[in-house]
Amino acid sequence: MTDTPLLIDLSDGIATLRMNRPDKRNAMSDALLNALDAFFLAPPDGVRAVVLTGVGGHYCAGLDLSQHKARDAQATMRHSRHWHAVMDRIQLGGLPVVSAMSGAVMGGGLELATATHVRVADATCRFQLPEGRRGIFVGGGATVRVGRILGADRMTEMMLTGRVYEADEAVRLGLAHYNVDTGDALTKAHDLAAQIAQNASLSNYIMIQGIARINGMSAQDGLFTESLCAALTQTSPDAQEGLAAFLEKRAPVFR
Repeated sequence: MTDTPLLIDLSDGIATLRMNRPDKRNAMSDALLNALDAFFLAPPDGVRAVVLTGVGGHYCAGLDLSQHKARDAQATMRHSRHWHAVMDRIQLGGLPVVSAMSGAVMGGGLELATATHVRVADATCRFQLPEGRRGIFVGGGATVRVGRILGADRMTEMMLTGRVYEADEAVRLGLAHYNVDTGDALTKAHDLAAQIAQNASLSNYIMIQGIARINGMSAQDGLFTESLCAALTQTSPDAQEGLAAFLEKRAPVFR
């Protein structure tokens, strides 16, 4: 099944997506990128959370340079903007996405990971932006997503030197949220996805749609948008169920 770039498994409201290019450390090809795009453009009915991982011991080693095509400036910009559109669909599509990471999380792989909402790294993870060593620049959103996590100064140093961060450092810096033992990332990611899937779907959707956008707004615009998000969620049937469950000392059952 190595000719299928993305393996999809559906179980109990959770979709597990496995990037399936093990001979390339799951480096991103156009076919893999388009398969991810197709899934997030039209997720199957009933999916409440997604786990994204790679087969063969690696998450994603970035752009597959063996498939790199000589492009002029306009074609290169269009290719980059396609990456941006797919990453935006993952981050802002409304489905919570948990990354289960091992091995290489490099270049475009790190751009992909930082478009997901919860990131679990095992002890084998290596985080890097190696573009400087290739004479190129990031094009899949790192200057925004990675830059907002690390800050411009630290990201510049990371790119200039090719610095590699291991899992414990990645958690300290915010590139990952959890650091687990070798081989345990997928189990932890599924546990987290199952927990997230039990939340009210509206509040999950609003958190995904709202927080990232508010982060890019002025303070006053952000506060107003926060009030809109609060009004939508706190007047919903799910909010009534959440309050009733709290008062009745039981677990809520959301739609």
